[in-house]
Amino acid sequence: MRGTPAGDVAGRCCQNLAMTLYAVRYHYSDDSDGRDQHRPDHRAFLGGLADEGTLVGSGPLGEDGPPGALIIVRGEDQQRVLELLREDPFQQQGLVEQVEAREWSVVLGAWAADA
Repeated sequence: MRGTPAGDVAGRCCQNLAMTLYAVRYHYSDDSDGRDQHRPDHRAFLGGLADEGTLVGSGPLGEDGPPGALIIVRGEDQQRVLELLREDPFQQQGLVEQVEAREWSVVLGAWAADA
């Protein structure tokens, strides 16, 4: 199956399983209209990362605090994770004011086997 698009995706996915998990926290700007406008592109970008096995999970944080999101990704190191996420349309449109990425060591739960 190597050489086919499906084989390439499967290969990247399995290769990604050995990478470190990172918890990335987006702090959004107050421009909710901008987020609404660019959300389809943002989700398409993240969906592509999920398809290749890089993104483990993502979603907005609750409304009980400032606007933001948590994104869990696999990566070689923190710098590469930050570089990859700079391609996110939300970041390119200035809708993310701050990004924090920290290595995440999962010891219990469904993702523990992946880490």
